[in-house]
Amino acid sequence: MSAKKDKSQIKKVVLAYSGGLDTSIIIPWLKENYNNCEVIAVSADVGQGTELDGLEEKAIATGASKLYIEDLKKEFIEDFIFPTLKAGAKYEGDYLLGTSFARPIIAKRIIEIALEEGADAICHGCTGKGNDQVRFELAIKAFAPEMEIIAPWRIWDIKSREEEIEYAEAHNIPLKINRETNYSKDKNLWHLSHEGLDLEDPANEPKYNEPGFLELGVSPEMAPDKPTYVTISFEKGVPVAIDGKKMGAVEMVELLNKLGGENGIGLADLVENRLVGMKSRGVYETPGGTILYRAHQVLETITLDKETSHYKELVASRFAELVYNGQWFTPLREALSAFVDNTQQRVTGDVTLKLYKGNLINAGVTSPLSLYSEEFATFDEDSVYDQYDAEGFINLFGLPTKVKALTDLKNKNK
Repeated sequence: MSAKKDKSQIKKVVLAYSGGLDTSIIIPWLKENYNNCEVIAVSADVGQGTELDGLEEKAIATGASKLYIEDLKKEFIEDFIFPTLKAGAKYEGDYLLGTSFARPIIAKRIIEIALEEGADAICHGCTGKGNDQVRFELAIKAFAPEMEIIAPWRIWDIKSREEEIEYAEAHNIPLKINRETNYSKDKNLWHLSHEGLDLEDPANEPKYNEPGFLELGVSPEMAPDKPTYVTISFEKGVPVAIDGKKMGAVEMVELLNKLGGENGIGLADLVENRLVGMKSRGVYETPGGTILYRAHQVLETITLDKETSHYKELVASRFAELVYNGQWFTPLREALSAFVDNTQQRVTGDVTLKLYKGNLINAGVTSPLSLYSEEFATFDEDSVYDQYDAEGFINLFGLPTKVKALTDLKNKNK
């Protein structure tokens, strides 16, 4: 392990740059505190949309020598989202990990650029209270274990977002936010999160019906009175088509976001346990992801056997913790993904869902590899199942219970 570098040794820094409040002020702060070092900004396009507009001009104007904008959307969905979807991983049962699995792919590309550029350090704008600092830095340790890491929130004098805004105003840094609407948001192709302000009190209802709060869709109350049907086709656990039309991963998620958003699908209001120990409240919009998770879950009900299905639920919980905790690039996550991939060999078929005012309603599932047999399950007369066999099964299955009861009765009568 190399010793921590002196500030004078840091001549070139690669910054994970979003153009948001934190990273906007970090560029001048780095130059002020690290001897006017060169700052190379890197923005990863994981589906932020218009948030990337004007970033290069802004980064250069605030002191960066250049800006990389890396399109990672396809890799993000295929190599990070779909493996997590196949696992059925949800953190604490509800969170679909939109921020969590975006960080490893962003960090990986930033590390590659830092090594190519011969940088002395990598800088990120994650706070010392959050999960993202861990996610970024574990990725750095996996691919560049000797790289210096600068985390301004852990060392600078700024203590609040209000002070960040004051710093930005003092340095003439333009911001797209103001003090009244300064929610902390994270947006990508999979989701949008909202934190801060009135949401910090779990007693406050989110302002779903106020203009501008929701960005990916509408509240269930504002959704159409007529349901929308959608059919999703899977091959070995991976979604490949919508309503019979084959399409790429990015196009598919974008379309499902549109359909889900229009119908008020995918809103989650959660108080979650952060990795660093505290609880935090967040409101998430994940319209397309919520549809995909439900469809995949429904398809597994007819394609996975009972033992595999039940064991996979245990794996899903552990998988979600690994993703949430930033442990994507670890042997255990890779091993669990190998297990999951094996379970998905039969998860092929079509699932139809009805979207209606925030609800996802099952409307049919088929698979050429279905384990469901109407011949065995029917309540009508059949010739494949001898109901008398159940008596012997119950006698054996209930033997431990019977033995205990007989023993207790014998001891009681002594």
